[in-house]
Amino acid sequence: MASQSFIWNLAKTYFTAGLIGLTVSDRYASFMAVRGFSMSPTFNPHDKKTSGIVLDDYVLVEKLCLEKYKFSQGDVVVFRSPTNYKQKNVKRITALPGDWIHLSSFDTVKIPKGHCWVEGDNAACSEDSRSHGPIPLGLICGRITHVVWPPQRIGRVDGKITEEGTLPL
Repeated sequence: MASQSFIWNLAKTYFTAGLIGLTVSDRYASFMAVRGFSMSPTFNPHDKKTSGIVLDDYVLVEKLCLEKYKFSQGDVVVFRSPTNYKQKNVKRITALPGDWIHLSSFDTVKIPKGHCWVEGDNAACSEDSRSHGPIPLGLICGRITHVVWPPQRIGRVDGKITEEGTLPL
């Protein structure tokens, strides 16, 4: 009988821990891997000195910002692709509802209510609002606040954009 009691208590403990972990990752914060070079050098920096191997950056995604869609320019966000809901993208918010964006094609776009404009830090290989237009705020899954892996890159993610719309060096 003692072994049945032990197994039952162990199962209850793991089930409870699983529910708590699921709630935390769904409502408050989670970890994810960032792949690709569209956000380089913020994530996955690559230069000629390093070997051909590039490790993914693992980041902390906080989700409290989703409660009232509290975002600001420069925030790095995770959002579902407007064309494929299973795919998640990581980009930087460069404009919020009501802002005007001046495109390289000499067009000017006003960001509609409930949308934002996102761009990758590496414009050469980034599929972002320049190709899809403004994205709905409802597609945002969270804001990236920290890099947690690899160890040499652990730290807070800079969310500042300079006057010219480029990142500070």
